[in-house]
Order: sequence, then C-alpha cells, then structure tokens
Amino acid sequence: MAKAKTVYFCQNCGYESAKWLGKCPSCNQWNTFVEELVEKGGNKVPDWRSGSVVSGERKPNKAAVIHEINYEEEARLKTPDNEMNRVLGGGVVPGSLVLIGGEPGIGKSTLMLQLALTIPGIKTLYVSGEESEQQIKMRAERLLQSSKADCYILTETSTQNIFKQIASVEPHLVIIDSIQTLHSSQIESTPGSVSQVRECTAELLRFAKESSTPVFIVGHITKDGAIAGPKVLEHMVDTVLQFEGDRHHMYRILRAVKNRFGSSSELGIYEMVHNGLREVSNPSEILLSQREFPISGVTIAAMLEGIRPMLIEVQALVGNSAYGTPQRSSTGFDTRRMNMLLAVLEKRFGFRLSTQDVFLNIAGGLRVEDPAIDLAVIVAILSSQQDIAVPTHIAFAGEVGLSGEIRAVNRIEQRIAEAEKLGFEEIYISKYNNKGLDTSKYNIKINWMAKVEEIFQAIFG
Repeated sequence: MAKAKTVYFCQNCGYESAKWLGKCPSCNQWNTFVEELVEKGGNKVPDWRSGSVVSGERKPNKAAVIHEINYEEEARLKTPDNEMNRVLGGGVVPGSLVLIGGEPGIGKSTLMLQLALTIPGIKTLYVSGEESEQQIKMRAERLLQSSKADCYILTETSTQNIFKQIASVEPHLVIIDSIQTLHSSQIESTPGSVSQVRECTAELLRFAKESSTPVFIVGHITKDGAIAGPKVLEHMVDTVLQFEGDRHHMYRILRAVKNRFGSSSELGIYEMVHNGLREVSNPSEILLSQREFPISGVTIAAMLEGIRPMLIEVQALVGNSAYGTPQRSSTGFDTRRMNMLLAVLEKRFGFRLSTQDVFLNIAGGLRVEDPAIDLAVIVAILSSQQDIAVPTHIAFAGEVGLSGEIRAVNRIEQRIAEAEKLGFEEIYISKYNNKGLDTSKYNIKINWMAKVEEIFQAIFG
C-alpha cells in the first residue's frame, strides 16, 4: 500500500513544502499554505484510454532541429457562436485546453451547455459534477436546444470513471463543469484542493494533447475575482477566458485573458435572454443610449477592444463638494488616470476642479483600458462643469498627455469607420494621426486637434 504523507501547498502558486511557512518563498504571499494529505503513487499515472492506472515510465524524447519538424496546420473547429470564435482566435483548436472562469450565476454553465448543444455534426460530452441529468435536461429545454442527438450528458466526479466514458463515447469535444468538483484516486485529498485541481487538470491536459480532443474546463473564482486553485492552473491550460458582467443586468462579456493560439485582448458580448445567451454582433448600438436631446456631461468615445472597434458612452458629473475633501469616483475607468486628467485640466488650463466632486461612468458596464478615450473623458468633465451639452453627432478619439497635448492613437482608420457607420457626423482626433491617412474615403467630418484648449474653443466657444 502506498505511503501517505502530509504536505503543505501554497494556494496562490502551488508551491509544495514539507512544513507550514508564513511566507511563500515562490510568490512571496503571506498565509497561503494549507495542509493536505497526499499519496505518493510512485511513477504510476492514470491512462485515459482505459481509465486504469499504468506505469508512468516512457521512452524519453530526443531533441530535433526545428526545420526538420513536420508541421501540418489543423483546421480549427468553427462553432455557431461567432463571439466565441472571435475570442478564441478563429475557432477551437484541436487538442487545446480552455479554462473559463466567472462569478456564480453569471452564465458559465449556460454558455458551455449552449455550445455543446449547437455545434452541428460534432459529438460532445458534457460532464457535470454539480447538477443531475434531469436538471441539465431542464436547462437544455429552456435553451430550446434539447433535440441534438450527439450530445452526451455525464454526471460524474471521478476522473477515472470520466475517462472510461470518454473511451466508450469517443467524443470530439469534452466540457467539464467544474474542475473544482473532480477528484483523482491518485491524490488523497478533498475535491477542490490545490493538489486535486492540479492533478485533475494534468490528467485532462494529457488526454487533450494525446487525443487531439479540445477540452473546456469551467472554473470557480475567489472573492478577489481570480480563478480558484493554484496559479499554476492558468499556466497549464492553453486559453483562459473570463466571463464577466453584472448578473442583475442583461449583458455579459467574454474576455480572453490568455490565448496561445490568438490574441489575448479579444472580447465577445452576449445578452442574457429567457432562452439563454444571445450574441451581440454590434456592441456599439447597445453601449450608446438613445437620447432625444443632448445632455451635459455625456460624450462618445471611439475605442478598440483587441482588434474590435466600439463606440462607448462616457458620462461625467461635476458638482460642488459638500464636504471638506472632494470625492473622486469612477466606474469602468482607472481612477488614477482620471485624477491625472483632472490635474492636467487644473494646472495647464486653469479649470478649478480641486474643490469639486467628480464622478465618471462608462455606460454598459464595460471596463476600459484604451488610452484613446482620454479626450472623451476630458470633454465630458468640462461639459458637466460648464453645464453645456455636447452635440450627439460628435465622437472623440485621442490620448491626452501631461502637457495637455492630444497624442495620436493606433488604428485610427477603424475608429473613424465605426463612427461613420453608426451615423456620426464629426470626429475629433489628434492632428498627429494625419500621416498617411486618406480622408477622401470618409464622409464623416474629421477635425484635427493638437491641444485641449482647441477642443474647448471648438465645442464650447
């Protein structure tokens, strides 16, 4: 019988120690070690083909010259979900391991079940450790997709039993919901522990690479928003997707945090409806409010999320402070960058904002990091302070420097084309973006600006 021993694992990075440590020597985090009972099974590893445990000894690989390696590009698996295809970089890569995380109730299981039920001609295996077969059937009927004949449902938590069913069904796509509920007989610890999560993920990774079968893994997140389990879990998988949004609102955002087969800054937007998640092909239309008349403090910014242009609404509210210290609050925008822009307005242009409350909001629940919305933020703040509305047919795209200059931004052609497509008549951009830009192909009026005071004079007079 294998000898069991107690070891300590860092919950943040997975570092293993024979004794408890206050500070992890690997990631320098405090109070992250937990005690777990681990069975050392020597070099025995589970075989996914039979579900049994076999010897882990194998013939060592030899080094190969890179130009001698044969490479055949495999076709990606295109799903009916265009938003999913965009975030994954063009489709599902055979043999890839994809981890999707999100808050409870955000719609991770709905998204994965919807994916399993809608791919035509692909045999899928949906493994759930949290729901019964009847509950999954009820959800499938609610999604109006329960008639797919080649979608198999398995309620199991043992990886050995799961691999036996995989060998029997031979699916083309496997979905695990969730990794925290699985357990391996190789590790004597509770499901969801650091060692169990790491071992189960390693077994799924071995299966995906050896069989060229894509595997989707649903992962829980902690109260800090990070995926539960050791940080090494995110290093093991090929792609990490974050499913975000307020569950009290209808819109959800699927964001690629890591992607070995595509861009890691892509974004997909869904709308939660009564029968599941609906793709939002044109997010600019839902992020812009339909106003019948201009309102002060509201501007439109042309931004990029990955390679996807979008127009978003920036809302600002400036008022006299009722307390000694003025309030500074922003939703969806970096508060430190907002304070920097306020300092530029006060130092360079004489706007007295140090005694006023400033509130900033990015409409639609988006979290924006594109510096090109600086210009829209400044104009929205000045519009609210002066109580002068900005015309609704104007968009902005520009980064603001510490000296008050309007700096050029990348991919300005896509931003201009998106604003023109949505019916905007004017766009204000940096004059340093005019190098090599063919303005004759645009019907929208392009205004070139170099300093913030030029914007103020052009809009507010």
